[in-house]
Amino acid sequence: MSNSIHKFTKLMVVSLAPVILAACSAVPEKPIGSDAVREKLIQLQSDSELASRAQLPIQEAELAVDAAEKPRLPEDMELGRHLVYMADRKVDTALYFAQARLLEDQRKLLAEQRATARLDSRTREVEDLQRQIEKLNAKKTERGLVITLGDILFDTGKDTFKGGAIFHIVELATFLNEHPDRTVIIEGHTDNVGSKNLNYGLSQRRANSVMAYLVRQGVAPDRIVAYGKGEDFPISDNDTEAGRQQNRRVEVIISDPTLE
Repeated sequence: MSNSIHKFTKLMVVSLAPVILAACSAVPEKPIGSDAVREKLIQLQSDSELASRAQLPIQEAELAVDAAEKPRLPEDMELGRHLVYMADRKVDTALYFAQARLLEDQRKLLAEQRATARLDSRTREVEDLQRQIEKLNAKKTERGLVITLGDILFDTGKDTFKGGAIFHIVELATFLNEHPDRTVIIEGHTDNVGSKNLNYGLSQRRANSVMAYLVRQGVAPDRIVAYGKGEDFPISDNDTEAGRQQNRRVEVIISDPTLE
């Protein structure tokens, strides 16, 4: 009886030895693909522009990768492969989230840059316009920009320009050509020396002379209207020579879009 038990025990040990050895030789291993997922996550984390825009999704991906790369026994590898797959999805989600945020930020920055550029351009235009207005000695009024040309353009009783008088309206022509949206009213005025009819005709011819010059310089005639006002709108007393000199003038009124 004793021998039988001994033999049975010996047989069991011999039979179970391979199983025991196999169990002892099985070492937990990281699931296939976990290293690749970790590398993908590291690349995302190393990109500061992306990483800073997806901090929470990256934290979630980090936890998923930690779980996926945990060493497992062969019988647990199916779970390991599933965790690798889920971790890979988490990393992709974090990447797409970061890329979307980056694209949106870039769009906002571009819009801001364009707005700034437009503002800078508009500021330069306004400053340039102001310099031109000052150069013309124009005054802003309710009627628009008013340029008053005294008796520097014409000799007494004449409607043709004095020698060198063109210089005084060259800048006016340049301004109008640079601002084609503006229209012009030209008004001729005289003192009260002579008859009303004579003065009216003279003031109209002088206004026409200024208009003709502007047209020759390229200003469209449909932008200009010329009127003779005669002696009816003095700006000074006609009883003195100085007053009469001020009344002998041509006024140019340029439309101001800001008043419309």
